[in-house]
Parts: sequence; C-alpha cells; structure tokens
Amino acid sequence: MTVYVLAQFKIHNRDQYDKYATAFLPHFAKHKGTALVSDENVSVKEGTWDNTKAVLLSFPDEAAFEDWALSDEYQEIAKDRQAATEGSVVLLHGLQ
Repeated sequence: MTVYVLAQFKIHNRDQYDKYATAFLPHFAKHKGTALVSDENVSVKEGTWDNTKAVLLSFPDEAAFEDWALSDEYQEIAKDRQAATEGSVVLLHGLQ
C-alpha cells in the first residue's frame, strides 16, 4: 500500500537547511520514493499555518519508506534538517 510522508516545518537556520536540501535529492534518488511537493509558498485555505515549508513524498510501501528514512546516509543528512528546523513529519497510509 502506498504511504505518504508529510513534513511541515519552520526553518530557523537557512544556511544549515540549505546544506540538508543540497544533500537530500541525490540520496533520495537512490531510493524508491517520489517527491510530490516541496513548497515554501503554501496557500492556507482554512485554519492557520505558521510554518515555512511543506513537503510531501510517496513510497510504494512502508518498507521502502523505512529503507530510506532509517538508512545511515539519510540519518547523517537529516541532522542538518533537524538542527535547522522545527516541525513535524508524519507517515500517512494511502487508501486501498
């Protein structure tokens, strides 16, 4: 079953986040995911949103997501994102 990763975060250190972003795509391309959205110009239609960026990724299944997210290489890259941002990353299961 397809799973989606929704990340919403506020960037508080642009230089460190840009370091993460530069390393992210080459690593992500090695895995089975698809980058669907990366947006810093979110248009709020209902409620409030005080983040800087939203990212939506998809993977064919949870195992493919874990293969990427738990890889040693991504864990090393993610240190810059974690230090440069605050927010949330959630895993969503697609409809059957």
